[in-house]
Amino acid sequence: MPPINLLIKPASGRCNMRCRYCFYADETARRAVKDYGIMQEDTLEVLVQKALSYADFKCTFGFQGGEPTLCGLDFYRRVVELQKKYNHKNLVIENALQTNGLLIDDEWAQFLAENKFLVGLSIDGSSAVHNKNRVDAKGEGTLRRVLEAAERLKKYKCDFNVLTVVTDDTAQKIDLIYDFFARHDLRWQQYIPCLDAFGEDDGWLTGKGYATFLKKLFDRWAEDVLSGRFIYIRQFENYIGMLLGRPAESCGMMGCFSMQYVVEADGGVYPCDFYVLDQYRLGSLKDQSFEEVDQKRREMRFIEASMEKDADCYKCPWHPLCRGGCRRDRDDGDGELKRSRLCGAYQEFFPYALPRLQLIAQRVAQGK
Repeated sequence: MPPINLLIKPASGRCNMRCRYCFYADETARRAVKDYGIMQEDTLEVLVQKALSYADFKCTFGFQGGEPTLCGLDFYRRVVELQKKYNHKNLVIENALQTNGLLIDDEWAQFLAENKFLVGLSIDGSSAVHNKNRVDAKGEGTLRRVLEAAERLKKYKCDFNVLTVVTDDTAQKIDLIYDFFARHDLRWQQYIPCLDAFGEDDGWLTGKGYATFLKKLFDRWAEDVLSGRFIYIRQFENYIGMLLGRPAESCGMMGCFSMQYVVEADGGVYPCDFYVLDQYRLGSLKDQSFEEVDQKRREMRFIEASMEKDADCYKCPWHPLCRGGCRRDRDDGDGELKRSRLCGAYQEFFPYALPRLQLIAQRVAQGK
């Protein structure tokens, strides 16, 4: 087997925040069982043992939610213990944690740093944007507490990046957000297009808004990069790599789904974080092997179906960079995959940015 990646939801959809655009809250509301509770230790042990037995070379354990820190720090201490116990093949093991940061105190930050967890910290930027949508259970803004978590992660030299959800509001304020991240020395950034609920048009992010966002953000990033100031933005880094002939590293930019194992708290497995729904359940690692889960994936044709695109996509000059976009952005909720809802934004962005993308790629190739 090649290396494998697991995205584990050890606290299911439970969360100590009530983000107004949460796609996972929409998913859990559409299942027969909304909340699978906190992952039990026997489930965790079976998962770690089977994963390390099945994988070759490397195994990545990503923890997400809901809010994965609700499991408590002892849960992750046990994760590390079990990984050491069952790593009979001496695989490279990588751990990652995506968190809203509210529970990250010094003890958490020190543990994550010492055990080399890569942390994704959700921050939407300045208070005008972040506190509008990222609120706690009382409906209060959370930015101050998240920034305190960022400072603790810096204190213990824990590797982390910021994860920012993109809405039309974000697009209008991206200059303020970019400056905000600069002031707080948050150089590693990932921007995630906001999803509407399945089959609905909630208006969180329009094609026009996303085009505005991409162009404004790219202007700022390209200016910094070409001036020798390091800022990492995952999407643009992927475009540079693709221009240099490298495969896309980000799943939504590959043109089809990658081989993922999204594991709910009960051990149930799903093919993608955006499809943790009953009709896409591949089985349970408590009772089945990875081979049986993979067989169910093949029968479902989940990856194969993601390769099916609008015929015009292949005629588009930007297809080598866009590749049709993420399957979830092409899914209208009835199972039929159409052109990406963000197609118009890419049609506007690529001719605008390509000359500078090529210049940066050229300088990278030259070692500059």
